[in-house]
Amino acid sequence: MKSLFLKTTIILFIIFFLVGCQEKRKNENINNNQLVYASTKDIRNINPHLYAGEMSAQNMVFESLVINTKDGIKPNLAERWEISNKGKKYTFYLRKDVFFSDGTIFDANIAKKNIDAVLSNRARHAWLELVNEIDATKVIAPYILEITLKNPYYPTLIEFAMTRPFRFISSKCFINNETKNGISCYSGTGPWILKEHKKNAYALFVRNSNYWANKPKLEKVKFRVIPDHQAILLALEKNEVDLIFGADGDMIDLNAFSMLEKENKYATLLSDPVASRAILLNTKQPITKDLKVREALQYAINKQAIVKGILNGSESIAHSLFAPTTAYSNIQLDAKKYNPLKAKEILDEAGWKLNNNELIRTKNNKKLVLRLYFNANNAQEKTISEYIQSNLKDIGIDLKIIGEEKQSFLDRQKSGDFDLQYSLSWGVPYDPQSYISSWRMAAHGDYQAQLGLSKKAWLDKQIKAVLIEPNKTTREKMYTQLLEYIHKQSVYIPLSYSRTKAVFNTRVKGVTFNLSQYEIPFEKMHIDNKR
Repeated sequence: MKSLFLKTTIILFIIFFLVGCQEKRKNENINNNQLVYASTKDIRNINPHLYAGEMSAQNMVFESLVINTKDGIKPNLAERWEISNKGKKYTFYLRKDVFFSDGTIFDANIAKKNIDAVLSNRARHAWLELVNEIDATKVIAPYILEITLKNPYYPTLIEFAMTRPFRFISSKCFINNETKNGISCYSGTGPWILKEHKKNAYALFVRNSNYWANKPKLEKVKFRVIPDHQAILLALEKNEVDLIFGADGDMIDLNAFSMLEKENKYATLLSDPVASRAILLNTKQPITKDLKVREALQYAINKQAIVKGILNGSESIAHSLFAPTTAYSNIQLDAKKYNPLKAKEILDEAGWKLNNNELIRTKNNKKLVLRLYFNANNAQEKTISEYIQSNLKDIGIDLKIIGEEKQSFLDRQKSGDFDLQYSLSWGVPYDPQSYISSWRMAAHGDYQAQLGLSKKAWLDKQIKAVLIEPNKTTREKMYTQLLEYIHKQSVYIPLSYSRTKAVFNTRVKGVTFNLSQYEIPFEKMHIDNKR
């Protein structure tokens, strides 16, 4: 009896302890005005001049001269700017009331030092054509900075506004006057300060009380690392996190999103279409180097079923790599709609035949086997890949689908060792100019997949030319030629235009989207403690 009493007492103690912890968590958020954001990844090293860190975290701490908005380029650390010398000279007039979080002044000298630090690592940043086009930086006055370009590069302001690499960090954080080999601190001018970071566990950001613009209403934002998607949903259910926010399926897939939306227990938001979801076809691999095979694949995939069944109708079907609403992309391209009979006919013409009682096509005694790689950490890519596998089986193709950890997936892009690969464009404001600029970089899957094209050299030259073409009408014609060529060569199978998703506790207010899918505007959010 004593033993039973003791066991009961212990169990009750544990229950009260756990309930108390949960209540403490609730009260902690309310009392401390803290928002907890669930992230599948650690923030890592948020050096704003490099690429290892989580972009949403970099955006919280470090700022740009100007910002990209739906209404165009707006002032930020630069109050205004002038463009002269036929588009080759940019003069930025900087704000005079900005300080880094360590108390040092932001002025033209430190702005120049930051930009020069990026330029000293040109090879790493070569994907961004602006880095290649900057010829000189000059301090004209304490708060006036002049940038001279080699050519009149039209996306200059767009790319200065991007999340990285042209963000500003205090000179006290530089190591040997450089940032490319590491930094000693994370002092920026942004609305948040990284106060605490425990690798693969959490990162705590606190409000910058000396921020020059409107200060955030939240006092703290905590990134809680939860690698498993189901565990994230459970944490939301237990009120351990307040916000799930992400593009594509990296944080939450659309099935889970729709389920939570129907429950009406949480608030949900979907952004406007921001990026292009596609399958990349490798023009240099033994089977997919044949244009007819690539064309057959275009007709073999039921995009409507993917959008309705897997994506719950929340996205629109894509018939071109970029949505018509994307700059320079509103052009007439033939839609290669689902037509399995046509796909079979094209494969027959290409010599891939279905012999009696066989399910897989052969040619010269070789079976039609292809490999599709996807990021195993992504909640949606596997489901979409499995559906594509089923579609291709219907026309006699054995598609092997292989999920890999993200780094292995990225390494495979660099090597070009794939037939098909899941692909997502970078979205606005990177599309189309910055995204297609990266097609010239060997480390990118797009470059590797295009190596079998007879006009690959022309394509790379055309990309360079369109980026420095000052005349908009001429530029439009050049983009049309470029996108028509890629479309006719069936390098990509467009699937849909993706959206960023947000699910959050109803006491969280002010949740919205920035133009870029990689940024989370925590500074606009607040907690309604009256609920």
